[in-house]
Amino acid sequence: MTVTVQLLTRHQIERMPERAREVVEYRKSGLSLNHIQGCPLDCAYCIRHTYGLWDQRVPRALMSDDEAVEELVNHRYFQPHVTPVQVFNRATDPFLPVVRPHTFAVLEDLDARKLTNHVLVITRHQMKPEDIERLNRLRCVKVTLLFTYSGIDNKDIEPYPSHVAAESLKLMSEPRERRYRTVLYWRPLVPGLNDSPQHLDQAYELSKHADATVFTGLFYRDQIADYYRANKLPEPYDEAARRKIMPETLERRVLSTFAGNDSLFRKTSCAVAYAHELSDYNGHYGIPELCDICPLAQLNRCKNAYKVPDARGVRKVAGALPEARGMVVVNITEHAAIVSGLETEQPRYYVQHALGFQVHDVRHPHRERRHGRADIGWKDGTQDG
Repeated sequence: MTVTVQLLTRHQIERMPERAREVVEYRKSGLSLNHIQGCPLDCAYCIRHTYGLWDQRVPRALMSDDEAVEELVNHRYFQPHVTPVQVFNRATDPFLPVVRPHTFAVLEDLDARKLTNHVLVITRHQMKPEDIERLNRLRCVKVTLLFTYSGIDNKDIEPYPSHVAAESLKLMSEPRERRYRTVLYWRPLVPGLNDSPQHLDQAYELSKHADATVFTGLFYRDQIADYYRANKLPEPYDEAARRKIMPETLERRVLSTFAGNDSLFRKTSCAVAYAHELSDYNGHYGIPELCDICPLAQLNRCKNAYKVPDARGVRKVAGALPEARGMVVVNITEHAAIVSGLETEQPRYYVQHALGFQVHDVRHPHRERRHGRADIGWKDGTQDG
């Protein structure tokens, strides 16, 4: 018998935090579908803190899978065959036993529509051999499984053991012939917690099983910092930040450990694109220092697909969105389009994916070599607003 999650009533949904009620929301690497929310894994740094959902441990559904997919594909931000999609990456794990049937229902629905969009599924849970066969039935969508692995052994911070994700990655990467791709999602890297030479070496060995590896730091927002302090957890940094924190010395140590590896990336979209032998859908090629660890074959793919738009082209794409019609193109360089006048980041992501070109908000400039991360831990760093 298939076990599915409880469907919430309208009254229950109306009592949820406003942002949690948004089933479709743009996040940095794609348009995120989250009609099921709630997770028992209790990672202390979970993004659920920022959505007012931390106490929701039991997965619950805001609508049926059919309704959710309809809302996704009819959303103003969704572009068929273009927009990268993420499934259940904000408030649950897609391969929790009770959530797994819903994950496959969404993937199979999207595939039946003959959509060829990237679909990212991020998990730290146990995968099963039968998952291989079911994923291989998908013919159109480009599925990437990203296995969240940190190596953190402090159970107060990460109760669910990392070795489960490691074994799932090995299992799902083993078949030579498969339609999906696997990525070691090495995160969050935190100084003093999981950055010992042994931790780095273990991640390097694990990366040999994946199609690609991406490493990143910790989202340490105010709500997460408050939780750490309230529960007397070791605070990794003295201040919170808007962007992920990856100190300069830690990045250097990671790159040193992975010297000679040709499948390590700083950005999720870069790892996903490489795994599928496609150009990066976020247009990171325009930021040379970001690409200095990329293999030549991948650089050539991105170079061949790279086009610098003019201001008229940027405005034309933005004009499709009511909330972006006030956007002003401040400047366009070979690296990025600099814009102003957007109240939120979501329309910026829409424009970026439509163009395959970096779009930066003038309020949040990208500093050289920071790669969109917080300034904390860099020699000339000042807190990024």
